[in-house]
Amino acid sequence: MASKFSSAMLLLCIVMSIQLLAASAGNFYRDAVITWGEGRGKIQEGGRGLALTLDKLSGSGFQSKNEYLFGRFDMQLKLVPGNSAGTVTTFFLSSQGEGHDEIDFEFLGNVSGQPYTVHTNVYTQGKGNKEQQFHLWFDPTAAFHTYTIVWNPHRIVFLVDNSPIRVYNNHENIGIPFPKSQAMRVYCSLWNADEWATQGGRVKTDWSLAPFTAYYRNINIDGCAVLSGTSSCKSSNSANNAKPWQTHELDGKGRNRLRWVQSRHMVYNYCADSKRFPQGFSAECKSSRF
Repeated sequence: MASKFSSAMLLLCIVMSIQLLAASAGNFYRDAVITWGEGRGKIQEGGRGLALTLDKLSGSGFQSKNEYLFGRFDMQLKLVPGNSAGTVTTFFLSSQGEGHDEIDFEFLGNVSGQPYTVHTNVYTQGKGNKEQQFHLWFDPTAAFHTYTIVWNPHRIVFLVDNSPIRVYNNHENIGIPFPKSQAMRVYCSLWNADEWATQGGRVKTDWSLAPFTAYYRNINIDGCAVLSGTSSCKSSNSANNAKPWQTHELDGKGRNRLRWVQSRHMVYNYCADSKRFPQGFSAECKSSRF
């Protein structure tokens, strides 16, 4: 009897631990706030999910409650299906002000049957022009997929379903500024950008199909929150001191996967656009992408 009781108690403890872990996972009620859209953004599933809607009057958006200086930021998205031309769905990090830093995932809508364009960019001290674009190798409207930004003092890594698609390294040693001193919030939005989003603005939004809706789920932020000007990672007792993202870099398998993505699915690279940069490419373009 004691053995059965002990086994039952052990099982109960395991179940309670799993529930506790689930409760401590990302929750939009706890981690985010809807900032614009006049009711077009709605938190769902008890905080697990969030829907953003765009109509002819307005889009919608939300942001994280906290600012962060470095971290791993995961978000699951299911993008606008069908003819989403002109729409842009975003997941990005940004500080504020004229000389802001920013790390972008932007998903540019398409006419039916054409792949979404995933637009990535990095801004440092208000200057960007570091774009790389990709076509996804799956339908991002049929199911949720995970998009990740890893940001540490050494590099920024963009991942899709844990596959790296881009690495932007710290090249301060050759005079290239790197975003490492300004805390950033997570921002997400759905808005109309038909002046440039689809085929350079040649294809406009079909408002007869509105409202358009994109879905977010399972926000997960593992980073250094900045509260009252102090980073949570500066405490000697902080568990963040041992986080893998702080030294994240690609291993051999990751480098092979990155080569595969970039060789098959990259559709634009600022380091190869001689028409746009006739004076020559930025110095980091000559360095290793890893």
